[in-house]
Formats: sequence, structure tokens, C-alpha cells
Amino acid sequence: MASKTNRTLDRRLFLGTGAAALTGLAAPAIAQSTTEYETSVSTASSRNISVFRALDWRPFFSNTRNGAMLVDTKSRALHYWSEDQSVYKLYPTSVPISDELTRLGRTSVVQKVVNPTWRPTPNMRKRNPEWPAVVEGGAPDNPLGPFALYLSWTYYRIHGTHDTRKIGRRSSNGCIGLYNEHIRELFGLAKVGSQVLLI
Repeated sequence: MASKTNRTLDRRLFLGTGAAALTGLAAPAIAQSTTEYETSVSTASSRNISVFRALDWRPFFSNTRNGAMLVDTKSRALHYWSEDQSVYKLYPTSVPISDELTRLGRTSVVQKVVNPTWRPTPNMRKRNPEWPAVVEGGAPDNPLGPFALYLSWTYYRIHGTHDTRKIGRRSSNGCIGLYNEHIRELFGLAKVGSQVLLI
């Protein structure tokens, strides 16, 4: 009889513990589905995970005409809002490897290119003379990946990358890199004329 009682208690303990564990798992899932909006990015926080969260567009743009993109080089994230604000996307990015290569301020998308050809800038060739003068679009080693959004600043792009180790790091020579599946999505959303702000 004692062993039957122990089995019943063990079963109840198991079921109770399991329910508590499931409840514990359900709470974070609900919390993750809730979008938290902030009006600014904390510069005091140096770890990406602590600042990689949804933002409101209003502190950064006066409107969302043609869509708006905020590139936060500190949190290494790109925020996109559609013109009618019905679409919001948040993507992890790579950012320039140094402050000297980082350009901040307002620009816009001036061209959308499928399978862009990559040519290193003159300064990149000076730093890395062994690099090829050109890598054709569609090549598996093309640093721009399958899609690129050309900005009004010479040599600056938002583009894909086949080297996924770069995302979330200071790893570019000035451009903003995204996973290829993310640039594919952003490329479809963005327009020529989309506003871009790098902070």
C-alpha cells in the first residue's frame, strides 16, 4: 500500500512540477510576443542583446514618407517602418569596423540592385592590395550578397552577406550588412527614395 501511495505522490509531484514548468515557459513566450517601444536607444548599454528591441519612429523622423530606416550602429540593428506604418521590421546587422569608417546622418536609397557587382573603394584597395578589383554579381564570394540598396553617399550600401559571421559585429568597411534572407525581405519593402538615418 505504501508503494502505491508513493507512486501516486510521485505522479502528482511530476504532474505538478510539469505544469509549473510549462507555466514558467509560457510566460516568456507571452512576453516575447509583446512589442516594447522605446523612444531612444541607451548609449550606456554596450551589449547588443540589451538594446536590440523595437523603437518608435517619431523621435528619429518627422514622417515615414517612402518608408524609413533607422540604422543603429551601437546596437547593430536596422529598424524599418513602411510609409503607412503598417509594417515594422527589426534586423540584426553588421556595422563598420571602426569609427573612421562609420558615416552617421541622413541619407536615402537611390538605387535597388539585384546581384550587385562589388568593387572595393580606392581606400580599401590601399589597405588590402591583394583583394580583386571586381567581383561580379551572383558570384558566391561577392561581399554584397544577392541584393543591395545603394545610398546617396558614395560607396555606402545596405546589402546582404554570405559570411553570416559578420552579422552582429563591427566587420564592414563602411556598409551595413544583413543576412541574405533579411535583405531579400527589406529589398522588397524598400523604395527608391526611402529615408535612411544612421546613428
